Amino acid sequence: MKRRVFIKSAAALPALAVLKTSSRGRGRELAAIDLPRPQTDGGKSVLAALWERRTVRNVSPEPLPPQVLSNLLWAAFGVNRKEAGLMGKPGRTAASASNSQEIDLYVALPQGVYLYEALPHRLVPVVAGDLRARAGRRGAASAPVNIFFVVDTTRYVTGAGQPDRSIGDPEVQKSYYYVATGLIAQNIYLFAASQGLAAWFHNCDRENAAKELKLKPEQKVLFAQTVGYPVARAS
Repeated sequence: MKRRVFIKSAAALPALAVLKTSSRGRGRELAAIDLPRPQTDGGKSVLAALWERRTVRNVSPEPLPPQVLSNLLWAAFGVNRKEAGLMGKPGRTAASASNSQEIDLYVALPQGVYLYEALPHRLVPVVAGDLRARAGRRGAASAPVNIFFVVDTTRYVTGAGQPDRSIGDPEVQKSYYYVATGLIAQNIYLFAASQGLAAWFHNCDRENAAKELKLKPEQKVLFAQTVGYPVARAS
């Protein structure tokens, strides 16, 4: 199967840089990953990606190159402008209510789980060990990337300067963070369609994932999305 990827040359990919920050768990140390600078061109057009957007559940275990992973996470919820003009936060590739940016992306790779920090575009270690099976779907455990969508309700700012007076209502918050999740998930779907990747948005083992990720009471696992190369089908 011919794959269109968001990179000029796979052979020229830089190795993932290791930062000093690290996390210990499951008997070994996990280092932070400084992602390559995301690219802003390449791939299919938005209209072409919309035509090809679909759920692909047969995902190859083949790893994604560092540049593809970098582009994927930036497309999902990266920073696309330093000043959004609301709540003093930079703008992202997906909208959120009052620019709350309440969704975090926990990225499960074979060696461990990382938190994606959009600024400065890196992966910070959370726990070492292979937790991809917490994605809770057959086939997801062997895929190279599983992204867990985690909401942090403390990100909703109330009081002075907040134009949305209803944002403190838990039921309103729930509607906001589910919409925010959907927007990010669609970014991933469109990126995957543009690059010839497989993407699959689904439920997950929320309870055990939350325990493994050592989330705070204000945080909640919502869904997971599996990404990788599609398994080539015999003609």
